[in-house]
Amino acid sequence: MSTYVPLISSGTAGPLGVLHLPRFWQKASLEARGKLDSRYPGCGKGYDQMTLDALGLNKDATLKFIKDSRPTYPQLEAWIKKQPGVKLDKASIEKHNAAVRGYNHDDATRQGILKNNGLPDDGSVKDAVRLNDLDSWQEFHADVLK
Repeated sequence: MSTYVPLISSGTAGPLGVLHLPRFWQKASLEARGKLDSRYPGCGKGYDQMTLDALGLNKDATLKFIKDSRPTYPQLEAWIKKQPGVKLDKASIEKHNAAVRGYNHDDATRQGILKNNGLPDDGSVKDAVRLNDLDSWQEFHADVLK
């Protein structure tokens, strides 16, 4: 069985406008089917938990829905809209999106990702969204395209 490096960026939003939610859906869906590359968590403590918390979603219930229902991305968003206490108001979404865009990795993580991609650590790429994209693209290239 093949496993997959998730390639949806944390900087991507679906119709609800929530950054990272499509990537979370992809990772959790792949993990639920045993198809997520082992270098990635299906639901980690970083952006994944940040997104769940920002929306007021229960982690276990959300992962159970993804595992049991195998939703498309729009089906996940429809389910989210029906959850009690969900926070989908413009202010909550914008606060979350600003936190995603503003998160920076520690120096060692940034330096490692840039080095693995043959890029200088010249200060031009600091945010975790672009660094994570570079990391995933490099791993996909090494696994599939090289």
